[in-house]
Amino acid sequence: MASATASIPSHTIVSRDRKATQIGAVRHVNLVSSISQSTSTRRLTVGPLHAVEPGKRAEAVVAPAAVSSGAVAEVEKKVEEVSAAPPVDYEKLAGQLENASPLEIMDKALEMFGDDIAIAFSGAEDVALIEYAKLTGRPFRVFSLDTGRLNPETYQFFDQVEKRYGIRIEYMFPDAGEVQALVRQKGLFSFYEDGHQECCRIRKVRPLRRALSGLRAWITGQRKDQSPGTRAHIPIVQVDPSFEGMAGGAGSLIKWNPVANVDGKDIWNFLRTMDVPVNSLHSQGYVSIGCEPCTRPVLPGQHEREGRWWWEDAKAKECGLHKGNISQDENAGVNGNGSASTVNGTADIFETKNIVNLSRPGIENLLRLEQRAEPWIVVLYAPWCPFCQGMEASYVELAEKLSGSGVKVAKFRADGDQKPFAQKELQLGSFPTILFFPKHASRPIKYPSEKRDVDSLLSFINAVR
Repeated sequence: MASATASIPSHTIVSRDRKATQIGAVRHVNLVSSISQSTSTRRLTVGPLHAVEPGKRAEAVVAPAAVSSGAVAEVEKKVEEVSAAPPVDYEKLAGQLENASPLEIMDKALEMFGDDIAIAFSGAEDVALIEYAKLTGRPFRVFSLDTGRLNPETYQFFDQVEKRYGIRIEYMFPDAGEVQALVRQKGLFSFYEDGHQECCRIRKVRPLRRALSGLRAWITGQRKDQSPGTRAHIPIVQVDPSFEGMAGGAGSLIKWNPVANVDGKDIWNFLRTMDVPVNSLHSQGYVSIGCEPCTRPVLPGQHEREGRWWWEDAKAKECGLHKGNISQDENAGVNGNGSASTVNGTADIFETKNIVNLSRPGIENLLRLEQRAEPWIVVLYAPWCPFCQGMEASYVELAEKLSGSGVKVAKFRADGDQKPFAQKELQLGSFPTILFFPKHASRPIKYPSEKRDVDSLLSFINAVR
């Protein structure tokens, strides 16, 4: 394993003999003392674990180091010592930290796990995590998954972050053989045809699994408001339900989510206040940023995750990195006639006197009519869908503007038992789908745009009315 003395970040005092470490590699560190050291001692003796020789980027996939049997035995002994420590009740700890600030949570995470924890950085607004880590005054590590398909702006942003914080991001790359086999068999853009899961599994999930196998804990930028239908119950800290850490086996990895309870707007206020550099894609309308072929800017009225894998159903807007935090039963609680209910505690949406709640017989009658007393605009939705939730305000405002205009505004809950009917008879592709039922035409007209702001919807209605 290569080691070197690196330039010292301004927030860390470094011992000259500290060795750089590598995610996913065999690591010869004192696991116990790194946890028990006081803050003052830690700042004087622990070097930046992300350090490499100036001008060199940390390699992500390395050959196993040639180590003596004694060194391996020492590492195994330290793992056993950590395993023998009194267990922590992380559910209780999460409750204690529920109202703590992200800075307090970050400090606690770094204090507990020392050099065996790392921040997962995607190249988006989760740069806030790195700023919080710097503010604690503790040494920290950062890793990122380079899928080979990122935007040029993201690679430039990585370089900015490294220079600002005086760190070397530890990059993880996909297995070249697996990528080659996938592309040769299915082409470069197979995910547009059969879904993104296979590509993400090769380019993201498996490299992440390798990275985490060299850690005891990791820090993510997950927030509850990123995807209300799937991330609404993220705890501050938890035993990772999906991945394993260096000791192996269930319960060997702890997952920290310091900004779980923070709104996206507050993250951005923090970044602006601290003058933190951000990915230039954000100024082009990108909010959630991933691989270049699978990410695009969002439009007015759209939820931030709608810029990801836009050709797929709303429930598929996850890549698998956080599958342990995704609710699997979004369709529970559907009552079969499109009327209001709750799903995983999620209340119905589009609740206003100006929006008619259509039942299954109601929309069937509307569909059969060739001559209607007045035109209708209807949204096919699911209350758990974050993209439906994202357009709720604009649709409610639309209903207010159209009140008394001769155009009826309605909603039809099209998930659960109603989904096959909606797909066959109502042109449902994904949620939300908007239909206009003209006064003198038998078939509804599907709204073709993804612009769901009030002005765009009004323009559509006026054009087909």
